[in-house]
Amino acid sequence: MTRRSCAIYATGIVCAHLLIVGIALVVAQVFQTMIHSRLKKEITLTEKSQMFESWKNPPPPVYMEYYFFNVTNPEVFLAGGKAAVKQIGPYTYREYRPRENVTFLENGTKLYALNPKTFVFVPEKSAGDPKVDIIRTVNIPFVAIMNELNSYSFFLRTLVSMYINSLGVEVFMTRTVHEVLWGFKDPLLSKVHSMKPEVDEYFGLMWKKNGTHEGEFVFHTGEENYLDYGKIDTWNGLREMSWWSSNQSNMINGTDGAVFHPLINRNELLYIFAADLCRSIHLAYVEDVEVKGIQAYRFAPPNDVLMNPKDNPTNAGFCVPAGDCLGTGVLKVSVCREGAPIVVSFPHFYQADPMYINAIDGLNPNKEEHETYLDLQPTTGVPIRACKRAQLNIILKRVQGFPKTKFINETIFPIMFVNETATIDDDSASQMRTLLLIVTLVSNFPVLIVGMGIILLLVLVVLFCRNRQKKNEVKRIDFTEAFHSFTTVKDDTAYTQVSDKPDEPSETPANQPMRNGSYIAMSPVEAQKC
Repeated sequence: MTRRSCAIYATGIVCAHLLIVGIALVVAQVFQTMIHSRLKKEITLTEKSQMFESWKNPPPPVYMEYYFFNVTNPEVFLAGGKAAVKQIGPYTYREYRPRENVTFLENGTKLYALNPKTFVFVPEKSAGDPKVDIIRTVNIPFVAIMNELNSYSFFLRTLVSMYINSLGVEVFMTRTVHEVLWGFKDPLLSKVHSMKPEVDEYFGLMWKKNGTHEGEFVFHTGEENYLDYGKIDTWNGLREMSWWSSNQSNMINGTDGAVFHPLINRNELLYIFAADLCRSIHLAYVEDVEVKGIQAYRFAPPNDVLMNPKDNPTNAGFCVPAGDCLGTGVLKVSVCREGAPIVVSFPHFYQADPMYINAIDGLNPNKEEHETYLDLQPTTGVPIRACKRAQLNIILKRVQGFPKTKFINETIFPIMFVNETATIDDDSASQMRTLLLIVTLVSNFPVLIVGMGIILLLVLVVLFCRNRQKKNEVKRIDFTEAFHSFTTVKDDTAYTQVSDKPDEPSETPANQPMRNGSYIAMSPVEAQKC
């Protein structure tokens, strides 16, 4: 057996083994299963996990952008006309949210933590100075007091209204952005505080929220089940709330939005518990996106999250009292926020009933600027980019006994909205790309084996064809040499030409018989040397 034949046989054997092993591994998904099993064990909130430190001290910077609706025609609205607003902002703050008092519970399967938030103003990302810029907006303390007195007698409401008028308090107030956001001493609340000390005399949309937390959380670490990774077990000691009118609405579902379980698929719904909304919301897959070279799935709240119970009966539990429901796109949260009749929605009433949008001039809802979404890396479940957008509104309506409201048309009035954004930093993005590359290579290792087998198969075909071609050339050379030898032998033999003369009697010896016809005589000649 020649070397060429040995090479062909060896290539064929190796090729067959690679193809058989590779295809078997692809069909069995051995490496993919191994990687998935590894991810399920590694992505947990345990001290040894690499994810724990980033969960405890989130590296991506979080920014809070506050936009306010400045009322440009308060007199027209109070006279029964349509209010007009102009959006101003953003006023941007860097948000710091480290986890504190982290304590492991129940053999490391659960985790207790506080999540205080601190805000620092970022001038270069803001439209102005919040301590200088002035806005005109609804006087929320005044509306809160009217709302509290709504159940009292008409006579009492009239007396209180007269007293408020003597203080010069109006339905709309003019304050700096900083005062409206972080608090000021309100003259009306100060009077109430003197009679009821438990009532705070300061008011601000973010009053006492700088440096404080939203409650005590207990999370699942994912040690027992990777699908429970980061899910909330209890909030302030509660596994369910009691504000809403159905058990389903009172459930505390999902995570706090900081982490999600690995191996996310496009068909599942992700749940987030939003303490500031006093409820859980779900997000559905929208599209594939790319952030800093990382492939991600975009999830966003679908239309049915704030849909009217007539169109989505599961939302009936958010009507308090039962049956007292608002339209699509708004949610009354005053049941868990004492005081004013607060309503939340998406900015500019995005995805809300058109009647709320048309009630105010100056609103322009659009998906690009007002949609809440979350971009998740599906393999690890890590949020790559997030935009949480919510709008704060208040219900303004006529209240008997308060003459200043007698011409008001009931309106859900926008106050401000916040755009909370976070994007993975460059260092973390680089580490994520490296990790995903390794996962991809290991997961696709059987495919590489099959690819090598196919390459060797092509090499085998080439070698076989060349070997056949070589054999054909050898046979052709042998035939040529044989033909040449035959021709040489033919040239070395002499022939005597057959006579053309007619038969004539000739002298023949007596002892030799007569022959009829002619014959060929062949006489040998001397052989030539080769």
